[in-house]
Amino acid sequence: MASNRFKIGKRGEDFVCEYLKDKGYLIVCKNYHSIYGEIDIISKNDKYIVFVEVKSRRASNFYKGIEAVDKSKRIKIIKTAFNYIRSNDVDMQPRFDVAEVLLDLNKVPKSLSYYENCFGADEYDAFF
Repeated sequence: MASNRFKIGKRGEDFVCEYLKDKGYLIVCKNYHSIYGEIDIISKNDKYIVFVEVKSRRASNFYKGIEAVDKSKRIKIIKTAFNYIRSNDVDMQPRFDVAEVLLDLNKVPKSLSYYENCFGADEYDAFF
């Protein structure tokens, strides 16, 4: 089951990377790990360093992928992002996005909902 989820997740992440490239973003890193957690995609444009959480789901799921990015998950993403920023001397404004990929029965991505700037300053209070 875990390998099936991995395949679904990877397909979703690849789909989102192509979407971001088409929008003019540079993919900096995929599956960045720190002691705090993982960030699926790190990308950037001329204004932002963007940390993207990708949720891939089959269309038959009862809830949206964005609903799975709860406060606990957001805090882990923020901590991991700041670890990346410190480790790589990033001086760009961070932004936290969530991408929801729906897959068909053959696990082929068929649609994308992309949410920019999904969480921000109010989440930082829990971290600092």
